[in-house]
Amino acid sequence: MIRSMTGFGAADGVVGGARVSIELRSVNHRFFNPSIKLPSQLAHWETEVREAVRQRVSRGHVTVTARVERAEGSRAFIDETVFAERAAALLALQQRHGLGGTVDVATVLRMPDVVRSVTAEDDASGTVDELIAIVSEATGALLAAREAEGHRLAGIVRARIALLQATIDRIAARAPERVVAHRDRLRENVRVLLEGHALDEQRIAQEVAVLAERLDVGEEIDRFRMHLTAFLDTLGDAGSGGVGKRLGFLLQELLREANTVGSKGSDAPMQADVVALKEELERIREQVENLE
Repeated sequence: MIRSMTGFGAADGVVGGARVSIELRSVNHRFFNPSIKLPSQLAHWETEVREAVRQRVSRGHVTVTARVERAEGSRAFIDETVFAERAAALLALQQRHGLGGTVDVATVLRMPDVVRSVTAEDDASGTVDELIAIVSEATGALLAAREAEGHRLAGIVRARIALLQATIDRIAARAPERVVAHRDRLRENVRVLLEGHALDEQRIAQEVAVLAERLDVGEEIDRFRMHLTAFLDTLGDAGSGGVGKRLGFLLQELLREANTVGSKGSDAPMQADVVALKEELERIREQVENLE
């Protein structure tokens, strides 16, 4: 299944005494580029989390975010040591700066780390296997989303490939007509220059032969079609390693052949079709950049 590099997956479960939620978001990147954001009580398992994701995601910038939630039945408590430190600090400031008023309990309780949750801070124990199980479930959801998006992108790319095939067929049909048009134009120009004198048909035939060889785009058209076939074959056989890099390489080859046809195509209809080829190739490139 072909995959996009854009997706989202989430899962939650219990690690020790706390409920943990995991979210994975990914966007396109040339390589696997993880960003792991774990709360302090889970941070020591960052390496294991990164490896679990890396084993299943080959490319993309992947952001992993974990959140520890208060489990049912958890309780909050006042850390009296912190409470005393905060109260003493407030009283010292009041005396030092001659401030009026009183330091009350409510003011101290609103200060950081005075009120703590037993579950979120003290009961978030457990094993790395519990955490990795949640990460694996979220990664599976991410991959499913990437596959769905990849299927949609593949459909868009195939439709654009059909346009490329139609355009290269027009160029192939126009190529011999263009040589005939050049021959007729050459014959007419020589006739005008000779002002009624007899034409040297053999010399004109030689010039036309040289011109035809210089303007021949048959090889470029054959290679373009060959690359298109390889592109479609790759798109239809993604395998497990991803296809984005190979498709990107084939697009470079297609663009190279289109540029060569354009350099030889001194003909308005052919030039218009070459421009159309390049436009479609650019649109396809934008989609392929999102494929794993």
